[in-house]
Amino acid sequence: MEKIKVKGKLYDIRSIQTIEQHVLQIIFACTPPTKWNGDIVLYTAGDIECAVLTGWNTVYRDEGQTVYLSDDGSVYQTPDPDTGGEILPPEPYVPTLEELQAAKKREISQACETAIYSGVDVKLSDGATEHFALTEHDQLNLFGKQVQLAAGTTELEYHADGQPCRYYNAADMQLIISTAMQHVSYHTTYCNAVNMWISGTQSTEEIQQIYYGADVPEQYQSDVLKAYISSMKEGVSDVDESQATEQISVPV
Repeated sequence: MEKIKVKGKLYDIRSIQTIEQHVLQIIFACTPPTKWNGDIVLYTAGDIECAVLTGWNTVYRDEGQTVYLSDDGSVYQTPDPDTGGEILPPEPYVPTLEELQAAKKREISQACETAIYSGVDVKLSDGATEHFALTEHDQLNLFGKQVQLAAGTTELEYHADGQPCRYYNAADMQLIISTAMQHVSYHTTYCNAVNMWISGTQSTEEIQQIYYGADVPEQYQSDVLKAYISSMKEGVSDVDESQATEQISVPV
C-alpha cells in the first residue's frame, strides 16, 4: 500500500491523483492528518520515496477519509439550489466607514511624507536658489548644523540636492534650516488637520472628496494651521504688490 508523509508522520493511502488543475484527491486507509502546511512526501508500496509534492496546503474539500487539497488557495463552493446549481461569485466586500477612513489617513500620511521629503528651494545671500531634500536623514543633518551654529561655527559644510558638499556661511545655513523646518512643520500641521477632517466624515462620498492639498474646512483647522494659511496669503500679497510696483516703474 502506498504511503505519504505529512509533517514527519506516515499515512497509508489507497490512491492519490489530481482531478483538476489545482485540486489533488487523496483517499486514506486511515484517519487523515488535520494540518497540511509543508511538503507531502510520497512512498511506493515498497516504502521507497518517489516524489515530493509542494504547495498543496489548502483543504479544498473534506469528505472524511477522502481529502481534496488545492495549491492555489481555492476551496470548494457548495452549489446554491436557488440558482439551479450554479455557483455564484461571492458578493463584493463593502468596507466600513471606519476602514475607509483608516485607508484615507494612510493615503494622506504617505502624501505628507512625500511632500516633506521632496524638500524646499532656498534663495541664498548671493542670489542663487538651491534645492534641499528633506528626508529624515537630511533633517537629522540639519539638526546637527543647528548645533554647530549655536556653537559659533561661521562656515558650515553642506550640500544642495544632488550637488557636492561646499561651505555655507552662517546666515545662509540658518536660512536653509529655518526654511526647511517651516516646510516640515507646515506639512505636519496640515496633515494633522486633514486627519481630523477625515475623522469627522459621515459618508463614503465625503471621504472620496478628500485629497492632499485640498482646502481644509475651517472647523478642522487648528490655530497653528490658520496662522500658516494667513502667513502664506500675506506672502502672496506682498509678491503681487512688488511685481505691480516693478511693472509701474519700468520706463516707457
